[in-house]
Amino acid sequence: MPDVNTTSPAYVSPPARRLLEPHRILLMAFFALVVFCAIWFMRWDWLPRYQTRLLYGIWETLVLLFSTAFVGFLLAVPIGLVQVAGPRPLAWLARGFCTLIRGTPLLLQLWLFYYGLGSIFAQYPEIRQSFLWPYLRQAWPYGFAALMLSFAAYEGEVMRGAFAGVPRGELEAARAFGMNRFTMFRRIWLPRAINRALPTLNGETVLQLKSTPLVATITVVDVYAVISKVRQETFLTYEPLLLLALIYLCLTGALVAFFRYFENRIPTRGV
Repeated sequence: MPDVNTTSPAYVSPPARRLLEPHRILLMAFFALVVFCAIWFMRWDWLPRYQTRLLYGIWETLVLLFSTAFVGFLLAVPIGLVQVAGPRPLAWLARGFCTLIRGTPLLLQLWLFYYGLGSIFAQYPEIRQSFLWPYLRQAWPYGFAALMLSFAAYEGEVMRGAFAGVPRGELEAARAFGMNRFTMFRRIWLPRAINRALPTLNGETVLQLKSTPLVATITVVDVYAVISKVRQETFLTYEPLLLLALIYLCLTGALVAFFRYFENRIPTRGV
């Protein structure tokens, strides 16, 4: 019988899509038309007067976003890990925490922290006379706590799937090399889990950015609160909202580009 070549053909990546494709040209033209109409037919004389407030609001939004995402991710790692390899009581506790936070609206959690926990703190003279009261009387710590716990709960479930999805063969190979459990976790399990969770982490961070306007309901002055103040003082509707949409669009694009940069630096094997 003649020899049959059973070697599979080499993987050939699809050609890169061109920037100037017909549908992209139409989208860019439509976007340019919208920008031109917004600049030419709408009022923007109020913008220099509120420039400082807007920059401060954007700064507050970014600080709130990155601080809650960073601390929330640090909390999400053990939450996901104990559900996969931890003791059963801790796994039940972590699963209950994720179910509770993910099953209730973030706005409700925010109000419970600010109006509920904040009013309880105010009833104790020991707390009001302590060094913590200048911070606990403000709205920012409660907004931070609500957003951080929400991010930790959602990302904890993502990390649970990422930890469970790491091939067992890699962990067994690490044990065969004589690694202890902490070294194996630090060098093999955690990096591989973060690698698998990075695209989802990108989406969760973008959703966290879109959740930050909720803190304006408890008097935290972020960029959404500044735009609301502009609307109240200038009696304008569309111009401030369009500017707010543009600000969030730019911030989202920067986040996506930031995560894409790290995703492209992770080596992958061709299939």
